[in-house]
Amino acid sequence: MRQYAISLTALGLVAFGWAAMASAATPTTQVTVDTTKPGAAISRQIFGQFAEHLGTGVYGGIWVGKDSTIPNTRGIRNDVVAALKAIKVPNVRWPGGCFADEYHWEKGIGKGPRPVTLNSNWGGVIEPNTFGTDEYMDFLSQIGADSYVSANVGSSTPRETAEWLEYMTSEKETSLAQARRENGHPAPYAVNFLGIGNESWGCGGNMTPEHYADEYRAFSTYAKNYNPEQVGDKRMMKIASGANVDDYNWTETVMKDTQGKEMDGLSLHFYSGFENWPPYQPASGFDETEYAKVIKTALRMDELVTKHSAIMDKYDPQKKVALVVDEWGAWLKNEPGTNPGFLYQQNSQRDAVLAAVTINIFTRHADRVRMANIAQMINVLQAMILTDGDKMVLTPTYHVFKMYVPWQDATFIPVSYDAGTYSHGNVTLPRADIAAAKAKDGKVYVSITNIDPTQPLEVDLTALGLKAKSASGQTLTAPKIDSINTFDKPNTVVPKAISATAKGGKLVLKLAPESVTVVSLD
Repeated sequence: MRQYAISLTALGLVAFGWAAMASAATPTTQVTVDTTKPGAAISRQIFGQFAEHLGTGVYGGIWVGKDSTIPNTRGIRNDVVAALKAIKVPNVRWPGGCFADEYHWEKGIGKGPRPVTLNSNWGGVIEPNTFGTDEYMDFLSQIGADSYVSANVGSSTPRETAEWLEYMTSEKETSLAQARRENGHPAPYAVNFLGIGNESWGCGGNMTPEHYADEYRAFSTYAKNYNPEQVGDKRMMKIASGANVDDYNWTETVMKDTQGKEMDGLSLHFYSGFENWPPYQPASGFDETEYAKVIKTALRMDELVTKHSAIMDKYDPQKKVALVVDEWGAWLKNEPGTNPGFLYQQNSQRDAVLAAVTINIFTRHADRVRMANIAQMINVLQAMILTDGDKMVLTPTYHVFKMYVPWQDATFIPVSYDAGTYSHGNVTLPRADIAAAKAKDGKVYVSITNIDPTQPLEVDLTALGLKAKSASGQTLTAPKIDSINTFDKPNTVVPKAISATAKGGKLVLKLAPESVTVVSLD
């Protein structure tokens, strides 16, 4: 084994005036990437998205209508489709969220006028039902994503779910299959994932875990997929409604009472920065104290995943049931002047750091965490994209997801390092968060997040079992911790290319404060 060195100064270090900082004595973090001990597969599904009928997440964010002056394909905006294709979205969870358990699918199909209802959960606004099952499936087809349909358990019956699946997946000459054909789709749809209820402990029915386990078994029994193409590895996966944050009793009870029967996944919901209602942490214009508090809550994801996984191990030691973190992200105070029920918030460099450390947690638990969905995709909470009429802007979180595209279906590679500490007030955090993966293209990728917003990070990287002669990638930095992209200034926070060659006996990366960097070793 030979060791190579790369001297790299991230472009953002100089660009944002941190060169003087870097010239000072900066402790070097020794990092070892051991390519000789590959770990679990990192499912592409952990990069899933979430689109709820909430605020302008669907109407305005995805759907503008066929007659809109905004460029669209069958009513779905073209700019959003292009952006989502670029990050290779693996799946989209729909129609909710809390909205799922008040949604009746039959009101969202048909070529004629559709029933108009109220969205009682999010702002009490009109739900026109113009974006329904067929439009959702069309959207997925345009972006190349799998379907993750959330069934109504709270206010419906197993019959409604069964009939919805028949409408979507049957190839036989049934009335429901014929209705789908008349609505423009002769072939059965693929329903890749079926969520049976949402937050059944809360807005999905205020159930006890025992009651929900009973409901799950009943709904699961009648939730049949008739698509002849969905067999074997392509079969529909059924996901149970899991715990809220640290409700370990919920996980224990559902796993015990179902024994994994007809269950392929169990969900977990956790939001960083959310402590009570209404949320008070600002999404923009915050200081270092608020930065540190939100990142601290984000790092709690590791504790939650570890403890819920340990319970699941008792009943499922072979890890057949995935832990599906299908709601995660930052839940912060809505932007001033917006409807509190629309959950519209800005997206800053802090969100980029939050996204990177969370993704890294998922990769470290890739044997159990095999699916996740950030909340939410467009215009809601920690969004990938913000829109306003015909305007669109990509957020720092979007750029992180794009930088992590090589992680999709990659192999986890263990990394050892001393993270050091960053302290502010009464909050102490690791200075660095580092992960690695071997991608399908055969390259080894290393992600380095400098959590510290005050000091650059110098990393001395050693790769065992790899003869690297160069490195290349991107770094995401910003002028300030609360820097954002706006419609007027969309490029305040964007990745910058970096490259390096091996020399001098060390591979040294000098990275800006509160930055996210991904490099490949060649």
